[in-house]
Amino acid sequence: MFELSPRAQEYVSKTKAFIQNEIEPIEQAFWNQVHDLNQGADWTKWQWPAQLETLKNKAKQANLWNMFLPDPVLGQGLSVQEYAHIAELSGRSLLAPIVFNCNAPDSGNMEVLWRYGSEQQKKQWLLPLLDGKIRSVFCMTEPEVASSDATNMQATAVVEGNEIVLNGRKWWSSGLGDPNAKIIIFMAHTPNENKDRHHQHSMVLVPVDTAGVNIERMLPVFGDYDAPHGHGEISFNDVRLPIDHFIGGAGQGFEIAQGRLGPGRIHHCMRCIGAAEKSLEMMIDRGMSRQAFGKEILKLGGNLERVAEARVAIDQARLLTLYAAYKMDTLGNMAALTEISAIKVVAPNVLQQVVDMAIQIHGGAGLSRDTPLTGFFAQARALRLADGPDEVHKGMIAKLELAKRGYSSRRK
Repeated sequence: MFELSPRAQEYVSKTKAFIQNEIEPIEQAFWNQVHDLNQGADWTKWQWPAQLETLKNKAKQANLWNMFLPDPVLGQGLSVQEYAHIAELSGRSLLAPIVFNCNAPDSGNMEVLWRYGSEQQKKQWLLPLLDGKIRSVFCMTEPEVASSDATNMQATAVVEGNEIVLNGRKWWSSGLGDPNAKIIIFMAHTPNENKDRHHQHSMVLVPVDTAGVNIERMLPVFGDYDAPHGHGEISFNDVRLPIDHFIGGAGQGFEIAQGRLGPGRIHHCMRCIGAAEKSLEMMIDRGMSRQAFGKEILKLGGNLERVAEARVAIDQARLLTLYAAYKMDTLGNMAALTEISAIKVVAPNVLQQVVDMAIQIHGGAGLSRDTPLTGFFAQARALRLADGPDEVHKGMIAKLELAKRGYSSRRK
């Protein structure tokens, strides 16, 4: 079921070699330079090291570029399942997804434009994103409502004549601090009493420099601003745009969101699995290289059992995610709803557990910037909220299971 074609196997081999030869040897020094260049919350001064462009150009030349996009011309023509193996490899590094132009939120935004954008929108925004010349932002979550229920959305995109008028406030807008961020996909309520609640939301393309768009602040995750990428709070005050800035038309926001989030969850989850594999390797190497009380520390207490538990959990998560990808490729997103929600619960939790074990074995070093472990932990904990919290996905799984037996999950 999960056998890769010779072509996909070649991509996997080339990706693995590129990460080992080009990224891993310089990654620690790269992130140290990022930290030195970007101090504090003032995103207007954030910048990437020049070395990033060198790495991206090498990835382009190796044809390891836009591998997430199934289009054979604009991307590499890989299926969801085939790319999943590459996402796992890139998840071992916090830098690799950026180098391959396969990083969130850009990959999801590019897929939205590829699937639903007009020819003009593709020319103006998709092509520069695919070329790596600009970056993008996705604005959905809001500070004043429980955003786990997207129908709570208070931001509005109202049609007035030939214009769309945007008002509202968003936060946890990933990539907002990036110096190359040029375009925002803004999801908002477009009231229409003639439509049901899932056809009253829209996605709108908003250039970052549009009048009325105000970046209020960057938000730290566990005290780290994730510069120079960042997660920000942003307000939209009577922002006026031409009607052709709707993606797919007014009221199609939920449909587009589902098309965006399905493949994106595969990408996120496989990157989690790659990070968990890397964490397990680091845990073993550290635990076998240090001694306490006359033994390698990995042989003390219940550490060996934890290694076994990690191996079982990682392999289970991988198989479940690949199965979800297989169903998406063969039957479509709607047929894979249970599996998509299941992996979104399982993979970040597995990473959180495994990286926590690795941090414990590393002692104080595990809490520092000397390893990628704190970055992996923040990634895992954030993903238990991003793209829907665990509880929402468990609710979806339960709803689908009850429906199989003819019952409703709706609470009276």
